[in-house]
Amino acid sequence: MGQIQRRETIVQLVNELRKQGKTIVTTNGCFDILHVGHVRYLQKTKSFADVSIVLLNSDKSVRAIKGEGRPINNENDRAEILCALSCVDYVVMFDENSPAALLDEIKPDVYTKGADYTMETLPEADIMRKNGTRVEFISFVEGKSTTNIIKKINS
Repeated sequence: MGQIQRRETIVQLVNELRKQGKTIVTTNGCFDILHVGHVRYLQKTKSFADVSIVLLNSDKSVRAIKGEGRPINNENDRAEILCALSCVDYVVMFDENSPAALLDEIKPDVYTKGADYTMETLPEADIMRKNGTRVEFISFVEGKSTTNIIKKINS
């Protein structure tokens, strides 16, 4: 079972894990209404390293990105649900619209992002290059998205 970590302690934890020879993979997202696409994405993310850390958009961050009415589930619920997945070792929240600063602090060995991005369109690309982080792009599960679930509920 994963653990929720505070932003202030995650870097120290990562340094301890590295001393133990562990590799670190991170990904980020809102993970508002967890669905099979999320689960498969997170399982694939975990396959790239020993330890997986999900950088979770806080409620404030989700509202800024997705608009009023989102998130559907609050940040504490979303974090707890993610921690229940065996493929998630740690969850840490961030308030900014981008996880760039947190990624720069953690300096993961691998960073995963959805295949709708490329290195040319990835906002965090410069930080990944600077820190020598390998980026893996993961394909989505066709038709599975929080937006589609919300549309279905509202129709």
